[in-house]
Amino acid sequence: MSTAWTVTRRAGLTTLVAAAIAVPLIGTVRADAVRHETRLLDVMTFNLRYASSSEPNSWQVRRPVMRDLLLRAAPDIIGTQEGLYGQLQDIKQDLAPHYDWIGSGRKGGSHDEETAIFYDTRRLAPVEYDQFWLSDTPSVIGSNTWGGAHPRIATWIRFRDLGDGGRQFYVLNTHLDNASQYARERAATLITQRLARLDRSLPLVVTGDFNTAAYTTSVYATMLGAGLRDTWDAAAGRGQLYGTFHGYRALIPEGNRIDWILVGEGVTVRRTVIDTFSENSQFPSDHLPVQSTISLG
Repeated sequence: MSTAWTVTRRAGLTTLVAAAIAVPLIGTVRADAVRHETRLLDVMTFNLRYASSSEPNSWQVRRPVMRDLLLRAAPDIIGTQEGLYGQLQDIKQDLAPHYDWIGSGRKGGSHDEETAIFYDTRRLAPVEYDQFWLSDTPSVIGSNTWGGAHPRIATWIRFRDLGDGGRQFYVLNTHLDNASQYARERAATLITQRLARLDRSLPLVVTGDFNTAAYTTSVYATMLGAGLRDTWDAAAGRGQLYGTFHGYRALIPEGNRIDWILVGEGVTVRRTVIDTFSENSQFPSDHLPVQSTISLG
């Protein structure tokens, strides 16, 4: 997948074809459908916890809580991790009719977990997108060369902002390995190399579950060393800090953030929060989503 896929028509973006070809997308987005009157964008990163039938936190139980959280938060962009194809389809249905998503399984096609990016079609239109594997062979589907527990991927999209005069910007979403620090370090280096290939005159947002705590790791240093800023620190205002992985147990105030939103130069961060929403003591995932309100330029 060495060549980005250019979006000429849109809709039906629920999976990427596992080959380096242009993907035809049906329909058009009308600017008069945009609901936003300001230039602010709400961006979320959220490890969904893959759909499972195992109780007490099955997808059947978690799905309505997930729906209510996302409808309440109303992000323009959601960088997701761990979502399975059917689970992502459920979320799209629950958010209908205004959201779509782009992504592909880490083993290609609609198989296995994805790093899908949801977006509000009233505000955003994809222009081009690509996906690469976090390995020595980024274009090889399912490749895993650094000893990680699983193949890992990154998905990026160049968006046109219908609420900001058609301004364009990038979003990259990823999920680093849970088991290998070496794999995480190599992945961070690869991601920054790939980011350098993009048009850096355009604003950039990175979302992800990095499986390592902010501030304490070379992964964090590598990402910030590429000119990115952590929206938690860059925000003019922020909510209470919690550890973003809770495993369906008690929340940890002042805990580690392993889920990050990073931004490039020229992006203003108005507010960042960690969302602790639950219903009847049921959390939608074993992670807490992080959401930042930003403006471009």
